[in-house]
Amino acid sequence: MRTNDKQWNAGNNKEIFGVNLHRFVEIEADSSHMEIAQELGITLGEVKTLKKKITRS
Repeated sequence: MRTNDKQWNAGNNKEIFGVNLHRFVEIEADSSHMEIAQELGITLGEVKTLKKKITRS
């Protein structure tokens, strides 16, 4: 893959760990880490990482 293709994909793909961040923000206020992980199909470590990334921005 050429560099331009990688840059285009990075700019257009707004998901981290294959998770739509808008959906993550919607459910993170009402759900526990375990419920979020099950709902989105990711690990608990990935849930914690996403929460850190959201609070930093």
